[in-house]
Amino acid sequence: MMKGLKKWRLFSLLAVMMVFLSGCGEEFISTLKPSGQVGKEQFNLLLLATGIMTLVVVVVSVIYLLAFLKFRRSKVGENVIPKQVEGSHTLEVIWTVIPIILLLILAVPVVTATYKFADVAAMDEVDEDGNKTALTVNVTAKLYWWEFEYPNQGIITAQELVVPTGQKVYFNLKAADVKHSFWIPAVGGKMDTNVENVNKFYLVFDEESEGLKDGVFYGKCAELCGPSHALMDFKVKALSPDAFDAWVAAMQATEGQTADKESADLGEATFGKSCLACHAVSGSGSTPGMGPNLATFGDRNRLAGFLDHTEEDLKAWIKDPEEFKPGNLMMNADGTAPIYGDLTDEEIQALATYIMGLSVEK
Repeated sequence: MMKGLKKWRLFSLLAVMMVFLSGCGEEFISTLKPSGQVGKEQFNLLLLATGIMTLVVVVVSVIYLLAFLKFRRSKVGENVIPKQVEGSHTLEVIWTVIPIILLLILAVPVVTATYKFADVAAMDEVDEDGNKTALTVNVTAKLYWWEFEYPNQGIITAQELVVPTGQKVYFNLKAADVKHSFWIPAVGGKMDTNVENVNKFYLVFDEESEGLKDGVFYGKCAELCGPSHALMDFKVKALSPDAFDAWVAAMQATEGQTADKESADLGEATFGKSCLACHAVSGSGSTPGMGPNLATFGDRNRLAGFLDHTEEDLKAWIKDPEEFKPGNLMMNADGTAPIYGDLTDEEIQALATYIMGLSVEK
C-alpha cells in the first residue's frame, strides 16, 4: 500500500515538474520558441497534432466517466445489465469514420509541409549572368565538429555557421565518417547527414542572433555518432543581409593568408610547423583540411563547440583534446603525437594567443 502511494506521489511530482519545466526553453535552442519560417510552420503542426490528441483524450475520458457514473451499481442496482450494442453498424461506422477524419485533418497539412520543405529547386536558379541566386551552404559533419562551405562565395569556415536573415538558406548535408544529424532547434527540424548520399533542405532565419543570450543560435548533432556525440555542438550567427555581405567580403579578403614557419612571432611559427598541415587560417580559397578551418577562431562563441572561449581552455585543449572530446581525431601535444612533437609551455601559450587572434570581424 505504501509503495503504491509513493509511486503515485512520484508520478504526480514528475507531472507537475513537466508543466513548469516546459516553460524553461530559451530562444536560442528551444523548438517551442521558433525563430524562423520553417520552425514556425513545424511548431504549428505540433500544436495541431497536440490539439487532436488532446481532443481524443478528453472525449474518451468524458465518455468513460459518464458511463462509469451512469451505470454504477449503487445507482442502477446489482442485477441491471446495460443495453448491449455489440454488432451495431452505426457505432462501427462512427468509430471508423471519426479516426479517418482526424487523420486527414493531420495528414493533409503534414504532407503538404513535407513537400514544401523538400523543395530545393531554387538552389539551381541563376541570374542573367549565370550566377546562382540562392545562398547555399555545404555542411560536412565530422568526428566531432562541423565544416561549412559557401561554394558560391568561395569561403569555408567551421563550428560557427554565419547566415543572413530574411531569406532561404539552402543546405547540402553529408557526413565524412559516420551518420550524424544536423539540427538547429530554434529554427527548424533536423535532417541526417549520411556518408553515401547528400540530403538537401532549407531554413529561414527571421531574427538576428545578436539579441539572444549568447549572441548565437545553438546547433546540435541529433544522431548518436560516438563517445563525444553530446559534445558535437555548433553555433549559428544570424546577421542582417548587409552585415552578412560584409562578413563574406572579410572572409574573401583572407585569401592567401597563411602561417609562416619562419615568423618572428613564436605563436605563428609554432602554428606553421605543428598545425598548418591540418588547419587553414584563410577562409577563402582554402582546401578543406583534416581539421577545422581556424580563420574565424577569434570570433567564435565557444571553443571546440562547448568549452569557454578563453586562452586557458584553449591551452588545455591543445595539451589533451582527448580529455574533453573522447574519440576526436586531433593529436595530443604531449609528445605522443608526431604531428605536434614536443611543445613547450611557452610554445603552447604563444600558440593559443596566435589562434585566439585569428579573426575577420575584429
